[in-house]
Amino acid sequence: MENWAGEFGKDYTDRNPITIEQLNALYVQNLGITRDKINELFFKDLQVGSVLEVGSNVGVQLISLHDKLGLRNLYGVEIQNYAVDKSKELTKGKDIHNITGSALNLPFKDKSFDLVMTNGVLIHISPEDINKVMEEIHRCAKKYIFGYEYFAEDYMGVDYRGNKNLLWKTNFAKLFLDNFPDLSLVKEDKYPYLSDSSLKDQAFLLVKDENTLRKTNN
Repeated sequence: MENWAGEFGKDYTDRNPITIEQLNALYVQNLGITRDKINELFFKDLQVGSVLEVGSNVGVQLISLHDKLGLRNLYGVEIQNYAVDKSKELTKGKDIHNITGSALNLPFKDKSFDLVMTNGVLIHISPEDINKVMEEIHRCAKKYIFGYEYFAEDYMGVDYRGNKNLLWKTNFAKLFLDNFPDLSLVKEDKYPYLSDSSLKDQAFLLVKDENTLRKTNN
């Protein structure tokens, strides 16, 4: 958390896309598909009146949902103050609200949002903390959980810009499903990298079913 809240996190923000056009170009280069298209495939048929992105950085994903899909009442939580300040400039005049906060203790009541999502954030959460972060995401989600993360069959650490203990890959959809019996999988896609098809991103949409939870508890 200290790394991402400090200069290391600021450098991350400065070298990553801050517009939808830049983000789409990066996805086409790496995967052959725009991020807008991926969002459309997963979000276009959902009836959601509110969205929370955990680890929203400067809010590019929220801007995409706002501008391309017409979603409103969008919120982001980001640990890095620099990114939050930058997001306020980029989202000015839009129904997007980015605040400073930690994924380990989201500053919202239970079931505050129809959908809670992450985009390349769970990969940067330590395996020691991942269950707590998932519990917070699950707690704040009223109906849906969406994730877009690096994929691996097993939990594995990956060197990140010469650093250890800053990036991990696994099957995050399965991890959610294993930990929360009230969740079921709505949709999942994997996107191989054009430069190396053994490397994949995973997008997944999960839905809460409280009847399943009650049956499990009985």
